[in-house]
Amino acid sequence: MSEGGPGIFSRTGGGGPGLPAEGSGEARGCSDGRPVGVFDSGVGGLTVLKQLLLRLPGERMLYLGDTARLPYGTKSRETVEKYSLQNASFLVEKGIKCLVVACNTASSLALETLRRSLPIPVLGVIEPGARRAAQLTRTGKIGVIGTVATVRSGAYERAILSFANNVKVFSVPCPLFVPLAEEGWIDEDVTYQVARRYLGPLLEKGVDVLVLGCTHYPLLKTVIGGVMGSGVVLVDSAEEVAAMARDLLHEKGLMSTNSREAVRPVFYMTDHSPHFVDLASKILGVPVTKVEHVDI
Repeated sequence: MSEGGPGIFSRTGGGGPGLPAEGSGEARGCSDGRPVGVFDSGVGGLTVLKQLLLRLPGERMLYLGDTARLPYGTKSRETVEKYSLQNASFLVEKGIKCLVVACNTASSLALETLRRSLPIPVLGVIEPGARRAAQLTRTGKIGVIGTVATVRSGAYERAILSFANNVKVFSVPCPLFVPLAEEGWIDEDVTYQVARRYLGPLLEKGVDVLVLGCTHYPLLKTVIGGVMGSGVVLVDSAEEVAAMARDLLHEKGLMSTNSREAVRPVFYMTDHSPHFVDLASKILGVPVTKVEHVDI
């Protein structure tokens, strides 16, 4: 990865993201009432859960927020892999049929380890967002914002360039966005100030597509969109991975027969978060009243 200015990284080489692992689903056409598991380091993964609920309203969903060890974006690869395996093991013990890693840092650093270790299909948020960004760009200049760990990993750049090798990718770490989102400061003056500082280099590069490379960032979409302007398309990986999850369940015969009746998700947290219930209710559009505290 080579630097393209203060706080901004660019990449023009490429590799390819891994394909979803084969799971233990039944043959096509069968029904599977087991839940779908989703984990994130905190509340950001609720943006993924929301999209999953919209596309798979009849599926049972288990959501684990690892708030005790937030943030993941400043941790080493070894630590993120360990946390991710622990989160996944907890959900697998609950009988999930598919795992959605609703954390860009974990998807960047631990996805292949999870796919090798688990007997079920595992989806991350990098590949779906990268594919969409490659489809949408007109100028060939794509911006990516994420945690420090996600940007350093180069995962988005490699994925985007595997779909469109004639583009330039500029990445900027935005570490303060996560605590701002966790605090619920999604439309405050300080959030706009931070956004202008982070996003200025991308505006100078003339990107026409910006990948929100952290599942917390869609919570700040109004601020980010306001700073970037109407000429820049924001790519929300949550929407893309939810569509991929729907297709995966259908392809592997893992869909529930309860395809129309909405099912309330079950929430687990590793630490009490004073803002979780309010933010979850606001993000999902339904009251969230019960959250179970767990040790993993």
